[in-house]
Amino acid sequence: MTSVEVTVLVALAALVGLIAGFVGARVQDRFRLTKSQADAKDIIARAEKDAQNLRKEAELKSKDEFFKKREEFNREIEKDRHELREQERRLEKREDTLDQKHQVLLKKERSLEHTQRKLHERRDQVEKRGQELETLLQEQTQKLHEITGLNREQAESLLLQRLEKGLSDEVAGRIQKHEEQLKATCEEKARGVLATAIQRYASEHTADTTVSTVDIPSDDMKGRIIGREGRNIRTFEKCTGVDVIVDDTPGVVIVSAFDNIRRETAKLALAKLIQDGRIHPSRIEEVVKETQEEMEKHILETGKQAVQDASIGTLHEKMVQLLGRLRFRTSYSQNVLQHSLEVAHLCGMMAEELNLNGQVARRCGLLHDIGKAADHEMEGGHPKIGAELARRYGETNKDVLHAIVGHHDDVTVDHVYTVLVAAADAISAARPGARRETLEKYVKRLEELEAVASGFPGVDQAYAIQAGREIRVIANASQTTDSDAVRVCRDIAKAIEEQLNYPGEIKVTVVRETKAVEYAR
Repeated sequence: MTSVEVTVLVALAALVGLIAGFVGARVQDRFRLTKSQADAKDIIARAEKDAQNLRKEAELKSKDEFFKKREEFNREIEKDRHELREQERRLEKREDTLDQKHQVLLKKERSLEHTQRKLHERRDQVEKRGQELETLLQEQTQKLHEITGLNREQAESLLLQRLEKGLSDEVAGRIQKHEEQLKATCEEKARGVLATAIQRYASEHTADTTVSTVDIPSDDMKGRIIGREGRNIRTFEKCTGVDVIVDDTPGVVIVSAFDNIRRETAKLALAKLIQDGRIHPSRIEEVVKETQEEMEKHILETGKQAVQDASIGTLHEKMVQLLGRLRFRTSYSQNVLQHSLEVAHLCGMMAEELNLNGQVARRCGLLHDIGKAADHEMEGGHPKIGAELARRYGETNKDVLHAIVGHHDDVTVDHVYTVLVAAADAISAARPGARRETLEKYVKRLEELEAVASGFPGVDQAYAIQAGREIRVIANASQTTDSDAVRVCRDIAKAIEEQLNYPGEIKVTVVRETKAVEYAR
């Protein structure tokens, strides 16, 4: 076979393969087309089915919304109908009320018309009676002129004289009343100043005693304090001037003396000896002397601190030392230095309330009892001794000197600062708890005062206030009247005067009160 034939065969074979491929491709395309058409029909069928489902769901949803809206509409309509019915009821009720008010107004109008008719009739009667009285008065005046023999001018002159005399008596009474009111106002103002000063100043007060206790580490120390044949305790008592009591009380030794300075010195010295452990006569004398020097320094520092606390300016060193000694002096168990500081502060506050010099007032108050620091060394009472000491140590202010010598009314009081010192001194000494045995008497007096007031009929409660200077009585409003309250107040005051003993005066206040409570709804 030649190459040409081979080439022809190859070409034929290629042509046959090409035709076969073409035919296969056409067959495959037709098959794909058929399949695509079937898929399209399925897709269209599913789409139509889904569309029908969606249409049905939309219809159902629209029906549900329609039903819901219709129900809401029905509820709103029912609510509006209910509101309308309520409004109708309220309107009907208001109409009834208006009708009732109208009826009441008609009744009032008829009553008013009736009252007006009566008033017109009464006015006519009064006018007629007035005319009759005027005529009768003229007749009586004419007869009076004929009887007395006085003409009009003479009668007027006589009447004016009598009127002038009556008015003069009334003027005198009014003047006396105003004077009493002025006196009461002054007393009230003074009480206000005192009350303000007391309220602004607050101080603790304690009661000092005549004995002090010293702790010891063990009861064996008691034997060392006593010493051989008692020589240690005798030496100690001789050096300090106190009594040392060593008894069966465990853990303490008692130091007794009426002089607080000696007692405090002995207490400190004994504490040093116990701490040191060397207790014998020579050591005792050394420690006591050292403690006395320390006590002098402590007294001076205490006086300086008091001067600084009171803000009174400069003071002689000897006066400062005397002030410090007052720290260890008591009066009716009240510490004199604390009392003096309290009086100073009260005087300063009251002086400032009265536009006076507060520093001068505090100086007067702080130094008013300075004589008590040396009244056992000099003759006379402490006011006289204090004034002499102040004058001796450079005090030149006459107000201060007069306050010291006259705060107990020993001399004629003609200085205002002396009055302030006397008032502050009384306040400081009279407060409950400031002095021993005052508290029990104070409480008992208040209880008696309240008991007297509570015993009267119509009294519900009674309270003693202002340290027993006033009794506040609460009267039963249903059992007493205003006039009864006045009578009960006077009777209580009289009963207090007859049954109780008390300083100064007691104000009785009866309170009768009626309360009415109502609620607006």
